[in-house]
Amino acid sequence: MSGAELFARVGRRALGVREDLAEAARLLVAIAARLASAPFSVKGFRWPAAFRQMVRIGVESLPIVFLIAGSVGMIVALQAATQLRRVGATIYVADLVGVSLTRELGPLMTAIILAGRSGSAIAAELGSMKVAEEVDALTAMGLDPVEFLALPRVLAMMIMLPCLTVLADVVGMAGGVAVAWISLGIPAANYIQQTLNALMVRDLVSGLIKSWVFAGIIAGVGCYRGSAGGRRPRWWSRSFSSSRPTCCSR
Repeated sequence: MSGAELFARVGRRALGVREDLAEAARLLVAIAARLASAPFSVKGFRWPAAFRQMVRIGVESLPIVFLIAGSVGMIVALQAATQLRRVGATIYVADLVGVSLTRELGPLMTAIILAGRSGSAIAAELGSMKVAEEVDALTAMGLDPVEFLALPRVLAMMIMLPCLTVLADVVGMAGGVAVAWISLGIPAANYIQQTLNALMVRDLVSGLIKSWVFAGIIAGVGCYRGSAGGRRPRWWSRSFSSSRPTCCSR
């Protein structure tokens, strides 16, 4: 491959990324505008559709979130105990597990789980609706596809991801309690008290802000990938497969 061909390929890829970002930004602005105007519109907001999406995104994701969060909490506690035992500071395992989960690990691992499960599901569902020309049917009936399809999914994701993050933090800390009690002989009451002493309100708030941002990115990318594909099934499969790495790379 010559230098000119390499630069041409890089330039085409850069232009494609720029177009994707511009289209995604326009979609997010449209969703934000619909969300701000929904309480004042005559029709109001479609809460039944949003509640159905909350069940699909949040409630049905509880088993995998609990499994991963508990495993991560136990692994972090076990690895921290291996190092802290050398200096006789095993009680600080509670500090490390609690702060790391609430600040970073809880929001991050919950967002990755929902990006792979719900983000790709949103892209696949909207892509299949576009292939079946259901989106065109909504437009022909005078319904806004952004308000009718994208808005309930984005709102459900932005409500449920922070809730799942809090539950993941609690389950991860419970895994740390189990490891500390079984492997280190630390009573559960002492561990919980040490965790409460270590945690601050800003730790929980920072984790919730991160999860809220992750939720907007996951839902926005899923809606964009589902609506940006062509009408052929191969475009649908391409949008479905590209939604997960796009969410994670953001």
